[in-house]
Amino acid sequence: MPESTAPQAPICSVKVRPALFRALGKDDAPEIVRVGGTSFQRKHLFKHDSWAATAHYVSACGKEIVCKFNRRQSILGFPMGWLGRYLARHEAHLLHLLGDLANIPPESGSVEVNGVIQKNAVAHAFIPGQPLRKDSHPGLEFFRQLEATLQEMHRRGIAYVDLHKRENILVGADGLPYMIDFQISQALPKWGPLGWILRILQQSDSYHLRKHILHFEPAFFGTTTPEEALKRPLWIRLHRMIAVPFRTLRRKLLVLFGIRSGHGSAESEVFPEEGIRKKSAA
Repeated sequence: MPESTAPQAPICSVKVRPALFRALGKDDAPEIVRVGGTSFQRKHLFKHDSWAATAHYVSACGKEIVCKFNRRQSILGFPMGWLGRYLARHEAHLLHLLGDLANIPPESGSVEVNGVIQKNAVAHAFIPGQPLRKDSHPGLEFFRQLEATLQEMHRRGIAYVDLHKRENILVGADGLPYMIDFQISQALPKWGPLGWILRILQQSDSYHLRKHILHFEPAFFGTTTPEEALKRPLWIRLHRMIAVPFRTLRRKLLVLFGIRSGHGSAESEVFPEEGIRKKSAA
């Protein structure tokens, strides 16, 4: 991941997100944390959106981790700390279940700030590399390994759920694929009603992976046509009927509040998420 801390220059009259639209309100990710008995200094803030503030930390001996601080800021007086604590426990559990896989960063332990355990935080090993971008050239083997990792997750009864966001896929400095951000991933039984939900989520994972592969390495599918390779499931089409209007409304609201400009794309924010920042800001 890029190490520059310089945020993208403001576009038009775009302003920094107000506290309501930041996971930690007026605060930011702590400068100093203690994880596994070791102190770490914040080096770089990857993002701070409505759900979490995520930052890169380095210890005095050069050990590197990533800490995610989930939402604690209330919404119009309604407390949200419970959600941040749940999301942290949930993601730590998923990282623990997948900790033996080479393409998943292992969990690092509880996060402390000034001697107090941050129950809304989760930490994992830092993976040197870059988020998968539109102009990346990771190669066929990259996607073969990524597919194998996803298949193993599925074999263990886990659905990633968030694979439509290519910035959740890292191109490691070693050229290998890594998956991050298990905030909404699900580990469910393989039988009964929950098993049916698990299969739907896993098939959606596979669809989004094929979509990424078609963009970057269409040769992966040989003579198979894009239509045959994708096979968009019915529930994907139904989801888009709801998700697309919701996303459009959300973008319009962010433009209305002056947080984004133009059509409301995330790139227009003062400090967009790491994976979608322009390279000039990296």
